[in-house]
Amino acid sequence: MEAHGSGLRRVLLLSFCVAGIWAAYIYQGVLQETLSTKKFGEDGKRFEHLAFLNLAWLRIGGAPWWTYWSAGITNTIGPAMGIEALKYISYPAQVLAKSSKMIPVMLMGSLVYGIRYTLPEYLCTFLVAGGVSMFALLKTSSKTISKLAHPNAPLGYGLCFLNLAFDGFTNATQDSITTRYPKTNAWDIMLGMNLWGTIYNMVYMFGLPRGSGFEAVQFCKQHPEAAWDILMYCLCGAVGQNFIFLTISRFGSLANTTITTTRKFVSIVVSSVLSGNPLSSKQWGCVSMVFGGLSYQIYLKWRKLQRVQKKKKT
Repeated sequence: MEAHGSGLRRVLLLSFCVAGIWAAYIYQGVLQETLSTKKFGEDGKRFEHLAFLNLAWLRIGGAPWWTYWSAGITNTIGPAMGIEALKYISYPAQVLAKSSKMIPVMLMGSLVYGIRYTLPEYLCTFLVAGGVSMFALLKTSSKTISKLAHPNAPLGYGLCFLNLAFDGFTNATQDSITTRYPKTNAWDIMLGMNLWGTIYNMVYMFGLPRGSGFEAVQFCKQHPEAAWDILMYCLCGAVGQNFIFLTISRFGSLANTTITTTRKFVSIVVSSVLSGNPLSSKQWGCVSMVFGGLSYQIYLKWRKLQRVQKKKKT
């Protein structure tokens, strides 16, 4: 009876984590798309200072605070590029492009570290890369293009893939820190990364001659609706991060990967329904290819984990 109650509590906790991650990040995606496409006020001005979102949403112990300085740089530049891409491509296109994170990881692993991957892993990569490429080549609806500030697909996708490259360095550096300082936990990393991220973003937005921080603040004063959206965007990020760390600590990184991957798919569906960004049947086919590859990758990781646990038992 006690074991049954414990199992039920785990199911309820997992459901709580899924609901928290989905609610926080799906709504944050809606707000991100709104801030990048909406025209505010009677003057119909767009919020052009999307890099300001990267400063507003910064999520501080094991390792010394100074060890995060290099990862802080890439963690500042990378997400800023991903957000900036929304000026040039649609939100579903951005989500798909950023979902291909496994491609640069496998390339770096194979070329730099000589890691050999299995045929199923290459199949996953082929599905994801093929789906993203075909989606990029298909014509976007005129209704979606009209909502973009500066439609430019090559630049938008280029920014997304630079975002992935910087994320790869950030993740590698974080792994190195946790190896050197074993007592470092996820919240320590979050604190250290955000400390440096805040410093870099403050200098970039308010310290440099061409920084647009003051313009962004002035825009928010003139358009309180935009300021409210930015505030809600920040709260979604903060809440979502804590749900992610709760999931990882209680259920492991594989469960978190599964939840966040399915969340991305739902985000595309929500964007298509609520924001009026219609996708053609061919584009939905590309979306299915990408998430089919990602789902197969999750299954391969789960099977590998099962084998490791079985070996430990024997």
